[in-house]
Amino acid sequence: MFRWLLAFALAVPALGGEPLYQLSVRMEPAARAAIMIFCATFPYQAHTESDVGGRFRFRDLRAGTYTISATIPERGEARKTVEVGPGTADSKRRVSMTLQFRESDFALLDVARLQHSVSTKQLAIPAKALREYEQAQRDLARHDADAAVRNLQHAVELAPQYSAAWNYLGTIAYQTRHYDRAEECFRTALQQDPKAYEPLVNLGGVLINTHKLDEALVYNKRAVQTRPNDPLANSQLGMAYSAVDNFDLAVKYLELARRLDPAHFSLPQLTLAEIYARHGEKREAAEALEDLLAHHPDYPRADKIRESIARLQN
Repeated sequence: MFRWLLAFALAVPALGGEPLYQLSVRMEPAARAAIMIFCATFPYQAHTESDVGGRFRFRDLRAGTYTISATIPERGEARKTVEVGPGTADSKRRVSMTLQFRESDFALLDVARLQHSVSTKQLAIPAKALREYEQAQRDLARHDADAAVRNLQHAVELAPQYSAAWNYLGTIAYQTRHYDRAEECFRTALQQDPKAYEPLVNLGGVLINTHKLDEALVYNKRAVQTRPNDPLANSQLGMAYSAVDNFDLAVKYLELARRLDPAHFSLPQLTLAEIYARHGEKREAAEALEDLLAHHPDYPRADKIRESIARLQN
């Protein structure tokens, strides 16, 4: 009933002359942290640091759904989704919010591994490849995805074992809907570093898009086992279960994803609404769609969602 709406969740805004926004965030509890922001729907990434009060800011953001990553050395990394656009901004295009982080939101395993053990492969990555990777990050902050791809490609040519660079290439390919290339890059990244989490969960996602559902279940189960509180892993596992008509498990993981991060860019509410509607649970389906709009006021097909809610409530 609602599956056709999902495609619009990944719509990429046009570049020319669009309004830009400022995002101001305060973390609670307050802490100094390394902050990264990246967009879920088009290639973009930038970095900053929070101050002692947990405050940080990003300027010149296009409208979209973003993930905020906060890394605190002694606690690990936590992520939250934020919506930037006319529905969340004031008249001066400023978006201000407080992000509440629970201790359970932080994943320490990968951070500790990277800080305290450097693999032989990582040590063998030449300085020039590292510089290419860093330049790609600067390219993405300037919205120049083509330049980022060129630099990342140079990085993996110099260091084929560079898992993070392969993962970056896969992410950009995924966001530009080159799913076969994304799958290839994520598989290579995971082969080069089998313990890396990012290519694991990313491969689980792209396998849903390429309709390799048996593998999608395997990789998304592994991702959930590795990080049980990651909303992306739970949402993707729920979607994979839905795709194979295991609706009980689909609801279990989609509802968990929604509870962990109600604004998550994977939009677990859409798949939940479809499942509930299919089983005649109209009230639950309408509630899921209302929850979607509450967290994504600028959703491209909000008018169609409202029509669906009205039909479900009648």
